[in-house]
Amino acid sequence: MTSAIQFPTLAQADRAFIDRSVRRCSFPQFLLWLAPWVAMFIVGAYAAWLCVYQGLFHTNMDNRFAFGLWIFLDLTVIALGAGAFFTGFLLYVLKKKELKAVINSAVVIGLVCYSGAVAVLAVDVGQPLRAWFTFWHPNVHSMLTEVTFCITCYLTVLAIEYLPVLLKNRRLRRIPSYAVFEFELHKVMVVFALLGACLSFFHQGSLGGLYGVLRGRPFAFREGLAIWPSTFFLFVLSAAAVGPSFVALTTWIAEKITRRRLVLPAVYDTLARISGKMLLVYVALKGIDTLIWINSTAPARGFPAHRFYETPPFGTWMLFAEIAVFGLLPAILLVTPRWRAQRPLLIGAAILACAGVTLNRFVLTIQTLALPTLPFDKFLSYTPSWQETATFLAVVAYGVLVYSFSYRYLRLFPQERDIAR
Repeated sequence: MTSAIQFPTLAQADRAFIDRSVRRCSFPQFLLWLAPWVAMFIVGAYAAWLCVYQGLFHTNMDNRFAFGLWIFLDLTVIALGAGAFFTGFLLYVLKKKELKAVINSAVVIGLVCYSGAVAVLAVDVGQPLRAWFTFWHPNVHSMLTEVTFCITCYLTVLAIEYLPVLLKNRRLRRIPSYAVFEFELHKVMVVFALLGACLSFFHQGSLGGLYGVLRGRPFAFREGLAIWPSTFFLFVLSAAAVGPSFVALTTWIAEKITRRRLVLPAVYDTLARISGKMLLVYVALKGIDTLIWINSTAPARGFPAHRFYETPPFGTWMLFAEIAVFGLLPAILLVTPRWRAQRPLLIGAAILACAGVTLNRFVLTIQTLALPTLPFDKFLSYTPSWQETATFLAVVAYGVLVYSFSYRYLRLFPQERDIAR
């Protein structure tokens, strides 16, 4: 008499995919962690469906305020996701070997940020089925065309960079062809690191250059350096400067949630030192750019700079906060060895740096459109609808879910096994 086939339980199947050399929470605990994020994702997916199926009247954007919450947060997550390309550049090109401990995590962060941004843009277009028009009928005079091509290509590069991480899974490595493919991919990873750095440089810059060429918006308009406005270079520099801080911050958050040490202190020190030096350069150039705009660019177009800060809540405090509080202060903390050696100060500085790039994207996206540009124009206020908020929260939930599964089943932090011994 034949016995019945025994199928593994979900908990057994879960354990079969986890590396034996690391510890993870129990399967029920993992499900409990996932539950609120799955619920957030479902609500956000419903809100996105309303916008796609019924129309963008569900949002509070209009013809005058065409850029709202989605674009602002898209620019922010793309800037924070720059940690992927810059960490890869530092590791594979500049040979910062200590960053090998976080490169897998940085790739996942970049993949989540860019894929999430593309998903929100598909909803923001209003007719995502026509998104292919950008590729088939490109407007060669638009910076957005270059941004679309670069983001699409870089998302493909990130997917390729994620493959070796995925193929290191305990079960997948048992398949000989997968193991060989993963080994061969590592040999050419420097090529993808260079390609990713090149693509990110141009699309990060073009996102900033988009605002710098708006002659009808004197608050954002900047004079050109060669063929690009200064905002082109400032966007690239700010993203590269904050990227390592965001990688350090997410690593620290993962350590706090999992209650495990995942990297050695030297990794935090390297990320903080590089981020601090880049921030100092950015703050210096941002300060010079601001002084030129205040004394030359804006007055030449009949707008004294102080007029842009007369309407609450956009006071001069925002300019001070962006440059001094969220720029210069974290830069000083991160470049000073005795201060960055203290973990609370290092993480606090990383939070300030990330808040700084968020404020910068908010100013250029929201404040630029809210301010009047003609004598008869009025100040334009904007508050996102619940559909806009829920849609973006779905992207946040998606990011947490992808990162959680990647941490549980893949080797995001190679040093974790050695530290645990």
